[in-house]
Amino acid sequence: MSRAKRKMEHIEHALVTGQERAHGFEDIMFVHQSLPDLSTTQIDLRTTLGELSLSSPIFINAMTGGGGEGTLKINEGLATAAKECNIAMAVGSQMAAIKDLNERPSFEIVRKVNPNGVIFANLGSEATVEDAKRAIDMIEANGLQIHLNVIQELVMPEGDRDFADALKRIEQIVQQVEVPVIVKEVGFGMSKETALQLASIGVTIVDVGGFGGTNFARIENERRAKMLAYFNDWGITTTASIVEVSQTVPLMSIIGSGGIQTALDVAKALALGASAAGFAGYFLKILIHEGIKSLIEEIQKLHSDLTFIMTALGAKTIEKLQQVPLVIRGETHHWLTERGFDTKVYSCR
Repeated sequence: MSRAKRKMEHIEHALVTGQERAHGFEDIMFVHQSLPDLSTTQIDLRTTLGELSLSSPIFINAMTGGGGEGTLKINEGLATAAKECNIAMAVGSQMAAIKDLNERPSFEIVRKVNPNGVIFANLGSEATVEDAKRAIDMIEANGLQIHLNVIQELVMPEGDRDFADALKRIEQIVQQVEVPVIVKEVGFGMSKETALQLASIGVTIVDVGGFGGTNFARIENERRAKMLAYFNDWGITTTASIVEVSQTVPLMSIIGSGGIQTALDVAKALALGASAAGFAGYFLKILIHEGIKSLIEEIQKLHSDLTFIMTALGAKTIEKLQQVPLVIRGETHHWLTERGFDTKVYSCR
């Protein structure tokens, strides 16, 4: 099967399977503040990811590209929404365009539509330094995502089976490209052990890509003659992943992603320690089924809702939101306790 055809199959299966919504945010409860002493007009949604400044913590995460005209149209629509709402955007893996120049337009369209926006390039951990530089130059990227998708590759019928030296390749890229490197999981979460490995090679931004969103194990299993069902429920939830990373490497900038669909999800991700929140499958479904106008309206509503939530919590800025008290309960509390984390640092701050 061609890479382009596989890209479109992924889109089709993602829309059918939807999102798990088992991300753990139901276990996070804000402590109500009766006297927030704030007006909605005072809320500042600006945030930073490492050295990158963003006008909003909400951004469009990596989805697609390299699948011919179909993925070009999707990326064109996503880029239009990103420009209109002044939010950052990442493209899907550009390896297809590095191997086949005919696929470049499906990625280049993003920069054409949004010439002044913050855009992230994207490659897998098999990429070389030269691949990384080509991907960045292709879309004049402000940053580069390196995605980690071991489980997806193992379940994918035609996927990779060799993951040796991935950390070494990422280190070489971090050292030799001129834009920030973001290491991103694709739906199976990130552990404290992985965070420490990445910090040791100079990575300063991660996207936890927690379990609870689009399930690529289920998607790839739909494409298999014989399912590897034991991977369908594999992973660390989004909430647990954010805590694992933020409490282990406090100076690391975190993107919370994995099943995020609401402003309340965003607020909880930020309060746990993330600096931004990535939307993928949820935005894709709106774009495909309802169109660009509806997607723009949804992003605008998310900004409005987040402003209301921050006002209610007395958090004027994202930095203040990261310090509000919250209580962690249920499965997330159990996981974190078993992993040696003290959840009272959140409830008593």
